[in-house]
Amino acid sequence: MVKHLFTSESVTEGHPDKLCDQISDALLDELLKQDPNTHTGIECITTTGLILVAGEVKTKGYVDVQATARKVIFEAGYDDPAVGFDYDQCAVLVALHEQSPDIAQGVEDDKGLHKEQGAGDQGMMFGYACNETPTLMPLPIDLAHRLTKKLSDVRKNKEIDWIRTDGKSQVTVEYEDGKPKRVHTVLISTQHKEEVELDEIRKTIIEKVIKPVCGEWLDENTIFHVNPTGRFVIGGPPGDAGLTGRKIIVDTYGGVGAHGGGCFSGKCPTKVDRSAAYMARYIAKNIVAAELAEKCEVQLAYAIGVAEPVSIMVNSKGTGKIPDEKLEELVRKHFNTTPRGIIESLDLLRPIFRKTATYGHFGREDPDFTWEKTDKAEALKQDAGI
Repeated sequence: MVKHLFTSESVTEGHPDKLCDQISDALLDELLKQDPNTHTGIECITTTGLILVAGEVKTKGYVDVQATARKVIFEAGYDDPAVGFDYDQCAVLVALHEQSPDIAQGVEDDKGLHKEQGAGDQGMMFGYACNETPTLMPLPIDLAHRLTKKLSDVRKNKEIDWIRTDGKSQVTVEYEDGKPKRVHTVLISTQHKEEVELDEIRKTIIEKVIKPVCGEWLDENTIFHVNPTGRFVIGGPPGDAGLTGRKIIVDTYGGVGAHGGGCFSGKCPTKVDRSAAYMARYIAKNIVAAELAEKCEVQLAYAIGVAEPVSIMVNSKGTGKIPDEKLEELVRKHFNTTPRGIIESLDLLRPIFRKTATYGHFGREDPDFTWEKTDKAEALKQDAGI
C-alpha cells in the first residue's frame, strides 16, 4: 500500500486576484455581445482604492469600462466603505489601446502568411481529467472550489452574518495506491467583521461550511485550520494587491498535471492560451468518459499565426486501455484543434466568460461550459474497439 498527500486551493470571488479576473472577463463579455469578432487581451490590477484596466482591444463594440468594473466590484460584495474597498468610491483608471495589427493579421483569414485563421500566440496548453469525481476532476480542487462557493453562499444568504467577501480554502487529500481515501486537512481563511471572536468563527465555519461540503471524506483524524493567523478583518485590495491571471492553478486542476503558464481571463477565444486549454480539457474528459483511461493529460502547442498545432500529446499516466500513441490518433481524427475548429466546436464566440472567472474553469455543470460535454465519448470508445 502506497500513501501520499496532495493539496489544492481555491479563492472566493472577493479575493483581489479573482476580482481582477472577473472585471477582465466582464469587459470581454460586454464586447462579445456587440461584436463576436472582438479581439482582447485585457488585464487588471487592484490595490487600496484603485482599479487599473490595461491591455489591447480590437472591436466594433463599445463598453463603459468604469461602469462595468464598478458593477463587478459591487456584485463581488464590496458595497460598503466599512469593508475597506467600495465600488462607488474606488478609482477606476483605464489604459486600453488597439490590438497590434501585427498580431491581428495572424488571427484573421488571408491576412498573415497563412490563409487559415492562426493561433493568437505561441505556447503550450494542457487539459486534464480523471475518474476521482463525477465531474472527472481531481478531488482536492473539486472540494476546494465547493468550499469557497459555500463561503460565498452563506455570506450572500446571510446564514453567517459576519463573513466578508475575501476568503480562501485549501484541501489536503490522502491517497492510497493512487485513489482518494480521506480528507487529511482542511484550511479556511475567511474575512470577517471586527467584533466576532475566533472561537465562534472556527466553530461556525466547521459546522456550516466544511462539514456540509466535505462530510463524507472527513473522519476523526481530519485536521481543521480556520483563520490560522487568528484575525482576518483587513481583506480584499486593501490587504493584498490583485492581478488578472495570477490564479492559474486555481483556475485549472489545483496543481494536478502540467500547466502551460498562460492565464485565461480577459482573453478572447482567438487566444489559444484560453481556447486551446478548453479544448485540451474537452479531449481529456471525453477520453476518461469513454473509459479509455482513468487519468488523462493532453497537451496542445501552437505557433502564432499558424492554424494546425505544432504538437499534440496524450498521456494516460499508465492507466490507458490502449497505447497513448493510439489515443493521439483518435484525438486527431475526432477533434478539430485549429483555432477556428476549437471556436466552432465549443461555440466560444458568446458572452459566457465572466462566470468562468470564479470557482474554476473546469468541472462545472453549466450548459455554457461546452468543453465539459462528453459527447465524443461513445465515438471514441467504438473507434478504439473496446
